[in-house]
Amino acid sequence: MEVTEKLEHFLHLPEEKRNKIIGAALCLFGKNGYKKTSAADIASAAGISKPMVFHYFGSKKNLYLYLLEVCGNVMASGVMSRLDKDETDFFRRIRLASEIKVSLLGEHPGLQAFMESMFYETDPEVEPEIRNVMARRSEEYDLRKFFEGVDYSRFKKGVSPALVTKLLVYFSEGCVRETPQGEDLDIDALMKEFDECLELFRNNFYT
Repeated sequence: MEVTEKLEHFLHLPEEKRNKIIGAALCLFGKNGYKKTSAADIASAAGISKPMVFHYFGSKKNLYLYLLEVCGNVMASGVMSRLDKDETDFFRRIRLASEIKVSLLGEHPGLQAFMESMFYETDPEVEPEIRNVMARRSEEYDLRKFFEGVDYSRFKKGVSPALVTKLLVYFSEGCVRETPQGEDLDIDALMKEFDECLELFRNNFYT
């Protein structure tokens, strides 16, 4: 996301104040969706005036798009910084990354609700932007670093680890979308199902 002059004002705020504004916006967008969340709501929850929201971001849409970038950065940097590169098994490394993501969601209030809401968001003002950001993030994410040192020798001949990775991503996103909008995700149930998927893949794609 381009850092505009307005966003520069926000980025120069003390970290505690930035986090309070981000946290308030994440929680409200996550709970109410894009359309039903107003700049006034966010300002009130963050303890600032409504004009300051526009001073820092220019518009509600820009704030929402900024949160998309924040979420992506938190998850990507968090996974890579905590990943155990000594774990060389393909499926165990993916499982470890999933555990880290769940942990990160718990550490950042509002992050889980916002990301869940994002999957269901259909408002035409931001829905295309969400898809564009997700596609760009997917392209930018350097899988070579994530899988550095992984042992691929156990895969059966002709099995593409890259394709297996895509299938696991599709499975994970599908699990989220299957949860009715407005209901809390059952993380334990999702992880159990994900483990079953990993085991199925392991049994069929490893020698």
